[in-house]
Amino acid sequence: MSWPEPVTLRGTHAALLPLAADHAPALAEAVRDGELWKLWYTAVPAPERMAAEIERRLALQQRGSMLPFTVFDAEGRAVGMTSYMNIDAGNRRVEIGSTWTARSAQRTGLNTECKQLLLAHAFEQLACIAVEFRTHRLNSQSRRAIERLGAQLDGILRAHQRLADGSLRDTAVYSITAAEWPTIRSHLEWQLQRPR
Repeated sequence: MSWPEPVTLRGTHAALLPLAADHAPALAEAVRDGELWKLWYTAVPAPERMAAEIERRLALQQRGSMLPFTVFDAEGRAVGMTSYMNIDAGNRRVEIGSTWTARSAQRTGLNTECKQLLLAHAFEQLACIAVEFRTHRLNSQSRRAIERLGAQLDGILRAHQRLADGSLRDTAVYSITAAEWPTIRSHLEWQLQRPR
């Protein structure tokens, strides 16, 4: 049996469904909202590469290193992708990553709720000891979003990865531990109750 197993996670603002090949047309449309693939410091698939990206993520799922999701908004519209990745079943650790969200859904309660759903599942059902987040050191929008969750900066992995344009990525690594989860859960619940 694989760990973690595919699951559907639902909240008020968002639903996370197991990624499927037939989500490709809706996700290709979603990624056009903000032309997210043009951001040099991220690896977001272009519309014409969406089917291949879904295939890649599903292959990683078959190998046990990723559990990918399609993100839907409250109206049932596909607005992005996210994953548990770098899965370490032996140590009960996952990273939440390979995430992108259509521009119109950014800075709403959707992203916060997606992270709350994924964190709750990781700590409360999967008994994770820690959940990690990684992003480009220069992706200030992503770093601020991760810090708003309450994650702590563990450090910077310098010259960690080569990007598609040939530049080197310094990776900012953050985490939330199981011991921190009760406080973080209260913090996220408070954030989601605040008017936007």
